[in-house]
Amino acid sequence: MPVRLKLTLLCSCLWMTMSCAADNYEGNPAASAVIDELVQEEGFDRAQLEQVFAAAERQESILKAIARPAEKTKPWYEYREIFLNEKREQQGREFIAEHRDTLVRAEQTYGVPIEIITAIIGVETYYGRIAGSYRVIDALSTLAFDYPKRSEFFTKELKNYLILTRDQGFDPLELKGSYAGAMGYGQFMPSSYRSYAVDFDGDEVADIWNNPVDAIGSVANYFSRHGWRKDEPVVFAADAPATVAEDWFVRTRADLKPVRTVAEFAEAGIVARQQLDPQALATAMKFELRDGYEYWLGLHNFYVITRYNHSAMYAMSVYQLSLRLGAEVDE
Repeated sequence: MPVRLKLTLLCSCLWMTMSCAADNYEGNPAASAVIDELVQEEGFDRAQLEQVFAAAERQESILKAIARPAEKTKPWYEYREIFLNEKREQQGREFIAEHRDTLVRAEQTYGVPIEIITAIIGVETYYGRIAGSYRVIDALSTLAFDYPKRSEFFTKELKNYLILTRDQGFDPLELKGSYAGAMGYGQFMPSSYRSYAVDFDGDEVADIWNNPVDAIGSVANYFSRHGWRKDEPVVFAADAPATVAEDWFVRTRADLKPVRTVAEFAEAGIVARQQLDPQALATAMKFELRDGYEYWLGLHNFYVITRYNHSAMYAMSVYQLSLRLGAEVDE
C-alpha cells in the first residue's frame, strides 16, 4: 500500500476516534466540575457519575434546535388555532373521561379546576402523546456544556436531574423529554420536578412520564403552589378604543404581573364587559385578529397560568381550551 494512502487512512482513523470521543462527555472539564460538586455537596458516587457522563451523548440536533432564530411571533388568530382545534378538544374529553376520578381528587386536594389541569396537559403534550424523544441526560448535558449562552441555567437543571433520578430510583440514561430537557405529561424541568412533582397514587414514586395519576397531581400542585385561588375568575373580555397607548398592554413577559387596578384601566379606556371589583389588580391584553383586535383583562389566576409559560397567548389558549372542556366536566 502506498505510504500516502497509509497516512491518509491513519489520519482518517485518528479523526474518527477523536470525533467519537467528542460525542460524549467523559473527561469533559465542565462535566468533571459537576461531578466534583455533586460528590462533595450531595454525596454522589464519583464512579457512577463518571459512567453517566461517559454515556451522555452530545446532540448536534439539540444545539441547532435551541439556536434556531425565533420565528416572528404569530398573531393571536393564528396562534390559537394550534391549540384550539377539534382534535385537541376531543382528546381532552377522552382524557377527562378516562381519568375523571383522579382529576376530581386533584381538584378537591389542590383547588385547581379539572378543566385547567387537563388543558395544561393538552397544550403541553397532547395529553401525554407527544412528550419528547430525546434522552434527558443528552439534552441537559449538551446544553450545559456546549451552549454557553445558557450554560448556567442548564447546568443547574442537569444537577437537579441527577439528584431527582437518584432520589426516585430512576435510571438517568433512560428517561426522555424535549430537546430542552422538559419532561413528562406536563413538561416539567428538573428543578420544577423537584419542587412540585408529587406521588399522587401512593406508590412512593413521582412518575410524571408514564403515570397520568402522578402527572395530574403534579400539575395541580404546581398551580396551587403558584397561588391559584379557588373559585376566582381568570380573565374577562374588554373594550378599548384604538387610541389607548401600547404601554397599557402586555408587550413582554415583564408585563404579565398585574400591577394596575381595574379602575385605572377603565380610566385609560380599557373597560371590562362585566362588572369587576374596581380595586382588583389586572393585566390588559390586546390580541390581533384577522380584522382588528380583541381586548382582555386578566386577573390573578390568569397570571398564575403564565407562571407555567411566560406568554399571555399561551395562558389564553389554556384558558379557552379549558372552557371547551368544561362541558365534559359538567356532564
